[in-house]
Amino acid sequence: MASFNLADYETVEERIKRFYADNPNGRIITKNKTTPTDRSVSTWVVKAEIWLPLDYDKESVNVRFVEQAYLKATGWAFEIDGVGMAQKTSALETCETSAIGRALANAGYSGNKRASREEMAKVARADKRDWLGEAEALALTYAVDKLRLLYTDAVAAKVAPEILEKIKAYGSTAKP
Repeated sequence: MASFNLADYETVEERIKRFYADNPNGRIITKNKTTPTDRSVSTWVVKAEIWLPLDYDKESVNVRFVEQAYLKATGWAFEIDGVGMAQKTSALETCETSAIGRALANAGYSGNKRASREEMAKVARADKRDWLGEAEALALTYAVDKLRLLYTDAVAAKVAPEILEKIKAYGSTAKP
């Protein structure tokens, strides 16, 4: 069970606002790095980049973004379709937000905690998942690839070893 308070974590939106307040000519650029292999297992991958101009006057109203900018930080994220509430309809968008939050944290915009509120909400959702129920339902439908994804997700969520073993057992009994 999660033992943290989501209110203690800054949202990605709050980080973005602080970044642009400090860097009105900065840029946040996202790139969909999802491969066909990623999509075959219902996964999205996004890279976010934080760019700052080399030369600008913060006091000037007509500041322009110079061609010679520098990459301040990057952040990567992945999401799986259908895992969690938002991922059922907006996994790519959720992935993009997560990547931006990570990139901003790497650029020094991490608030009072490095993880964003959205990342910690993902942890809280993982604690509430019915891992065995999902594994059993997938095994009954012979969804071997989905079982592998569930197992990987469970490992990342640090699910108890005895539950991981049961998920693995469902995978070995499922027939593709």
